Amino acid sequence: MLAIGLIKEGKVPADNRVALTPAQCKWLLKNSNEISITVQPSASRSFSDAEYKQAGVTLQDDLNNCNILMGIKEVPVEMLIPNKTYLFFSHTKKKQPYNQKLMHAMMDKNITLIDYECLEHEDGQRIIGFGFFAGIVGAHNGIMAYGNRTGAYQLSRVYKQRDYRSLIHTYFGLKLPNIKIAITGSGRVTHGILDIVNLVGITEVEPDEYLERKFSYPVYVQLKGRDLYTHKELKTYKREHFHEHPDEYRSRFLPYTRCTDILMNGIYWDVTMPRLFEKEDINESLTITTIADITDDANGSVPINLGDNTIEDPIYGVHKKTFAKTGPYLQDSIDVMAVGNLPNELPRDASRYFGEQLIKHILTDLLKGGSDIIERATILKNGKLTQHFNYLEDYAAH
Repeated sequence: MLAIGLIKEGKVPADNRVALTPAQCKWLLKNSNEISITVQPSASRSFSDAEYKQAGVTLQDDLNNCNILMGIKEVPVEMLIPNKTYLFFSHTKKKQPYNQKLMHAMMDKNITLIDYECLEHEDGQRIIGFGFFAGIVGAHNGIMAYGNRTGAYQLSRVYKQRDYRSLIHTYFGLKLPNIKIAITGSGRVTHGILDIVNLVGITEVEPDEYLERKFSYPVYVQLKGRDLYTHKELKTYKREHFHEHPDEYRSRFLPYTRCTDILMNGIYWDVTMPRLFEKEDINESLTITTIADITDDANGSVPINLGDNTIEDPIYGVHKKTFAKTGPYLQDSIDVMAVGNLPNELPRDASRYFGEQLIKHILTDLLKGGSDIIERATILKNGKLTQHFNYLEDYAAH
């Protein structure tokens, strides 16, 4: 029997997404005798307690009868229940210092941690996540910020719309100036970005055209791995080799900084990878005024990401010479949109999408008692690091 508990989110600010929607819970209960679901009451969810109750789900604070506990964001240490299996985004796989205390607490409490972010196919392709909706919201915010900066048009905020369908209606009649947008990446985040730029009528062009031509209408270019990186000596790009030896590659992005108005960044990054550009590349030749850093790594692929702002106040400026944080839309600054929980602006849509992937790819394996995919995503087993995550040994040491 798989006794699932949907935990209430405890991280501040509260996240209002869910792992399974009421309709998905109802479907699971109807179609399987081997699943039970208990939901902790919560006032901050995008789906109300009443909706879960109507779906036939048990609501109660006590989840000790559950063997699988599902959340979204990191669980506060004081809310962890010992000896349970948890699924959530722990943000520990990159040795994030702000979650080291959480890692130690999970080890002390004999917890098994399956991290959504680590659920991957054999080739490293992510199985589950909110990236698509991060791309949608991030692209919208990037276009909105450029309009605010230039005064050429105005867009409303995403979180003020009921859902994605309502957001689409806000684009009716929108006419954009002849801007150039560079979009990086090819995964879920980028798919969300592409949804928005195509909806608002921006035309895709090839990289060579983008670099060489001026256009009388708005255009975008999508830059994938081979467009962004090249081997320092061989001048080639092979995806697998790049991911195994990223330090042997350099960025090819610099020419795009001299003809781009908005950068929408959707690439995965870690500290071994080259940045798109460096701070010293920010000079008179750089034309970028707005950066939507949707993958959002502080001092990461975008070196002037100075950390997160909030959903309510997503844009800040970075001074082109001092690199100090400023207010947005100032002449001597570049505007940066960096928010860690972008999908929370469309929580009901994002939750439905996430739950579908969870049901389709993961729950069956959990019912069977596990799989290679789940094993590769298990950071802790009964409080101990698994073989796949031995590299976290120094991070996990008390």
